[in-house]
Amino acid sequence: MKKVFLLIVISFFLLAGCQKHTIGGAGLGGIGGGIAGSQIGSGTGQTAAIIGGTLAGAALGGYIGSYLDRMDEMDRQKTANALETQPSHTTTKWKNPDTQKEYAVTPTETYEKEPEKYCREFTTEINVGGEVETGYGEACRQPDGTWEIQ
Repeated sequence: MKKVFLLIVISFFLLAGCQKHTIGGAGLGGIGGGIAGSQIGSGTGQTAAIIGGTLAGAALGGYIGSYLDRMDEMDRQKTANALETQPSHTTTKWKNPDTQKEYAVTPTETYEKEPEKYCREFTTEINVGGEVETGYGEACRQPDGTWEIQ
């Protein structure tokens, strides 16, 4: 769940402006935490777990999202470039000299989803707070050449 959540948050930076990451990350984290909390206990204990999971998920999602708000243009361009140019199963790695964060993007499959709509499945690794997180997703090239997460 944490890996899927991280990918969703990472995906936002390909599509949207900066401040949306913190808000989107907190919202998605809260939803994920609430769902996880609903699987714990019963009765009032389950209610407390849902509330606690929602708050913890929102805090974690907001933290990761705020980190992505600080991601610079170089990281955005390198991620989009990896999706555009790298063969499947070829990892593009870089270290941002300004933030000292390390990234790895690996396209894993390329296919034509609809006529003239090319998509790629990919994995992303990002070092957040000293911990490497991995996420998975799908992106499709738009007519203007940008990549949209599906």
